[in-house]
Amino acid sequence: MDVVFNVNHLGLIGLGATLSSLIRNCSDSSELKLWFLCSDFRKNDKIKIYQLLQEENFTGAVEYIDFDAKALFGHLRSLHGDWTGYGRLLIANYIKSDIALYLDSDLVIQLDVLTLKNFDFKGEVLAAVFGSQVILALEKAFFIDKLKWKEDTGYFNSGVVLFNLKKWRESNTEAKWKGIAKKYPKELLTIDQTLLNAVCEGKFAKLPPEFNNPWYPGKETPEKPGKSIIHFVGSPKPWDVFGKSLHKGYDTWHSYTTKFWEEEYCSLSADKVKRTWNIKRSVWRLIKNGVLIRN
Repeated sequence: MDVVFNVNHLGLIGLGATLSSLIRNCSDSSELKLWFLCSDFRKNDKIKIYQLLQEENFTGAVEYIDFDAKALFGHLRSLHGDWTGYGRLLIANYIKSDIALYLDSDLVIQLDVLTLKNFDFKGEVLAAVFGSQVILALEKAFFIDKLKWKEDTGYFNSGVVLFNLKKWRESNTEAKWKGIAKKYPKELLTIDQTLLNAVCEGKFAKLPPEFNNPWYPGKETPEKPGKSIIHFVGSPKPWDVFGKSLHKGYDTWHSYTTKFWEEEYCSLSADKVKRTWNIKRSVWRLIKNGVLIRN
């Protein structure tokens, strides 16, 4: 089973726990082929991933694909000056299998992803967990006013997506998302997520809710009880500056972050300071709302 990550250097902080939890809760890691779409990687980042996989006794295959996110997508709207997220739109160009599971690098995976091997897409180009009606989406004005969608059209978060790559290629979905991006380059508030929803037009196969279980900063627990793929949505993340104090999911994330990975990627850096500045409003909002500061 092909599992794809799309990550830059800063995203490696959360990736460690995502990989460790994926492997530890997989019934047979030899059935996994991990793909890493790499943008802005440092010299030894791939070696560090390999060392972590060894530490977790991973027995599957690994493939790295380098791409320059800014060069390819810099004409489109960014997310805090970062274009890396668009990389997942390239998956069908590199992976020749019929299906591939995309996973964000801010997840803790408490279930066996191999249960999705024989998923029935019902003819759709992708499957995701239903998030809400589009009237509640951040980009509701774009979808409703520009694309003329009905307010009750379905919308999904793109942190966990099972791609029907065979259908994607057959229906020339690449040309469709490129056309939308060309026409509305500055309307993509959630970058790739906006485009993936746009090409689906509300028609996507539904993954079980436990496959994308949001845990928002300031909340005591994830949205859904039980074992799931926990998705640390929003900011700050548990590993951000102030994350230990402001995100109740810190202990869950930290339990899957190895000492090796923590030493390599979790210390204070210029990139982390820059990100802290970019998310300062979110941090201040939590403090102002009385989120408990833990010692």
